[in-house]
Amino acid sequence: MINRNSRNTLRFLTRFHHHQHNPSSQFTSKTVFDENCKQLKRNVLPTENKAFNFFNPLTNFFKNKQLGHGISCGILQKCYYGSMGGAVQRSSRFSELNDDDVRYFEEILGKKNVVQDEDKLSVANIDWMHKYKGSSKLILQPCNTDQVSQILKYCNSRCLAVVPQGGNTGLVGGSVPVFDEVIVSLSSMNNIISFDKVSGILVCEAGCILENIMSFLDNEGFIMPLDLGAKGSCQIGGNVSTNAGGLRLVRYGSLHGNVLGVEAVLANGTVLDMLKTLRKDNTGYDLKHLFIGSEGSLGIVTKVSILTPPKLSSVNVALLACKDYSCCQKLLQEAKRKLGEILSAFEFLDGQSMDLVTNHLEGARNPFSTSHHNFYVLIETTGSDESSDKQKLEAFLLGSMENELIADGVLAQDINQASTFWRIREGISEALMKAGAVYKYDVSIPVENLYNLVEEMRSRLGDAANVIGYGHLGDGNLHLNVSVSQYDEKILSQIEPFVYEWTSKKRGSISAEHGVGLMKANEIFYSQSHETVQMMASIKNLMDPNHILNPYKVLPHSITS
Repeated sequence: MINRNSRNTLRFLTRFHHHQHNPSSQFTSKTVFDENCKQLKRNVLPTENKAFNFFNPLTNFFKNKQLGHGISCGILQKCYYGSMGGAVQRSSRFSELNDDDVRYFEEILGKKNVVQDEDKLSVANIDWMHKYKGSSKLILQPCNTDQVSQILKYCNSRCLAVVPQGGNTGLVGGSVPVFDEVIVSLSSMNNIISFDKVSGILVCEAGCILENIMSFLDNEGFIMPLDLGAKGSCQIGGNVSTNAGGLRLVRYGSLHGNVLGVEAVLANGTVLDMLKTLRKDNTGYDLKHLFIGSEGSLGIVTKVSILTPPKLSSVNVALLACKDYSCCQKLLQEAKRKLGEILSAFEFLDGQSMDLVTNHLEGARNPFSTSHHNFYVLIETTGSDESSDKQKLEAFLLGSMENELIADGVLAQDINQASTFWRIREGISEALMKAGAVYKYDVSIPVENLYNLVEEMRSRLGDAANVIGYGHLGDGNLHLNVSVSQYDEKILSQIEPFVYEWTSKKRGSISAEHGVGLMKANEIFYSQSHETVQMMASIKNLMDPNHILNPYKVLPHSITS
């Protein structure tokens, strides 16, 4: 029986026009993150202050507070606007770079691939948010696995610390030096080695940019199981090393399931060839998983084989409005039941996130311009049968409206509208940067409790901050952001360690997809037991006894120092 909302339901459905997807097109427009990276590189000048000009809200902050960096053993590295477990002291076990080291690297790589240019070092020494800054004096750009092996073998013998670097798109300080570590850039190793159209298995080098792989696969009739806002800059080696999640994990799962094999170089230069292209292989320990998510602390990933799904022709993107978080949860349950195998993304953002985007992003507007809603859900479906997909989607929308799970909604009628909806979701990070200073947290929490953290943080901070929540509701991943006019130690003390303690009590993870890096190395006990962390440390000691690989990251400094 049609309930009392039937008239509203029918009016709602008339707004939904089935999107005819152009198979030759993909929703892979350049993201804000990618443009920020390009702008940052253009803005880097010899004068250090000018290097920060792109992030105008942060300029005064950085002029007044230097991020600690240097090579002497007594210098401390400290992050001023987010946790990194206190100050870190440079380890006395590491040697300092000298001219003989540089000459050796020039012999094996050629002079053009041994970079000492100050401008290029300025870019490589700092993360894109300007949160972490090192003082490396050298960037090495190997072109093949053998060169990576020679680099690490030499650095291990000299006890020179190294930091692997891909697209440098991380948020926890994992891809930049803490002090004077040698930067090993994988950017020159960017070849696609092979692709099997029958199995859909791609083999490529670690320096391949994610969006370039996506474009290659699109031409072959396939897609990547991974899609990130930073796809135009991030590299597949870094994606694998951080076990990046992204927008479509709800459909395709994590990289632990999609990566079939890796080639990795250990600290002593040993090359582990685990570059299998098999779906099934139960011969002994599956060691590739040690390198998926270990953030370059156990070895440098140089090649990857990954299973890619076929590109499907029927794609729909809908932006829905909900009155409360409970409706968002119930909508997710219904989407899984009613949309089933065609559901490819389920993202949510609160009303504060929408306001932030529309107020700070040029050209961005709320599709529901006549009314404000507390929550918004972006749903994407991908299937092979246009008629069947349409029927499923319409039945889902009709049922959701009649059950009062949806207050309003719009369905993209073409690729431009779909990109506009995705722009709202993916533009939140840029809007936060334009709004001022921001404290960012990436946590995984059981869905029923996920938004409670946002509400409790608002109660703690009151009018001192704008607390927003958004993320991948389909896999229980909240991006908690605290937006303030300027960084303040009092505000930070209200956020941390509360956010970690709260997450731990709910048996959540303090790092859902961004990694641990430097920021959360000393906070790992909130998510892992002491016995588990000790086992991690034992593996680290076995595979990298001199601790030269990405030091000060992932594991607590009390264990690794």
